Amino acid sequence: MEKIFNKLVRDNIPEIILKDGWTPITRILEDAEYKKELEDKLKEECNEVIESDSTTRIEELADVLEVVRALAKIEGKSLEDVLEVAEAKKLKRGAFDKKIYLEKNVK
Repeated sequence: MEKIFNKLVRDNIPEIILKDGWTPITRILEDAEYKKELEDKLKEECNEVIESDSTTRIEELADVLEVVRALAKIEGKSLEDVLEVAEAKKLKRGAFDKKIYLEKNVK
């Protein structure tokens, strides 16, 4: 019996699979493929946030954050760099705290 995944996984997953009695078949990705797989993982994790409920939402958001951290690292940046840019954008353009929904502009 085998289970096919064909996706990027966290670093400790192969050891966890071994402890569960399975034999993981893995490979190390080249840089370009790694970036693409991280982008795919970001989509997957964002969908999991959308599908989650209040009991799992924070865990799913943490998964998104870990993917963002890895993508930032590829760009030679840190999560702190991303958060600094986010804060600057928040100061300039605002946050989403006021729940404003723009319907249209009129001239």
